[in-house]
Amino acid sequence: MTNSMNNALEKLKSLIGEFELIEIDEREVKINLKPESVLQALSLLKGEGYFHLSLLSAVDWIDEKMFELVYILYSWNDGGKIIVSTKIDRDKAEFVTVKHMWPVARFYERELHEFFGISFKGNDDMRPLFLENWDDKPPLRKDFDPLEYSKRKFPDREYKKDVIHEAKIIRGDING
Repeated sequence: MTNSMNNALEKLKSLIGEFELIEIDEREVKINLKPESVLQALSLLKGEGYFHLSLLSAVDWIDEKMFELVYILYSWNDGGKIIVSTKIDRDKAEFVTVKHMWPVARFYERELHEFFGISFKGNDDMRPLFLENWDDKPPLRKDFDPLEYSKRKFPDREYKKDVIHEAKIIRGDING
């Protein structure tokens, strides 16, 4: 770990107490926090130079009935990366927005709402980014069945193939 990363993590420990720390390499660590500690931790880390929110994403742990929210913070000062992770209840998929700290988070939060069904209190712009007129379960949830959805939305069609006509096109006997 870099010195600045060590300093930031020590300050974080004194602010919120113990947390799980996973050292990925000398410039990247992951910390697992309780949901109630996340905003304080993100604010402190931003103040310690980790002011670039590289990504906000989610993982669906369907067997645990949890979503893992993953915030990736980057320090332009020393190239350090801190991954802040927390788990929330999958059945009540709701968390607090961080768009007041990082305006770009509003787009990440909209994406997570659209693809996982996670709501963010304080972010009143949950319009779809990609899936216009989507009327089904969010597609990145592990209990979403793409085959069932496809069959329901795009019923099977019967095609009659004219093999002889296609062969004539390939041979050049006729043009299309």
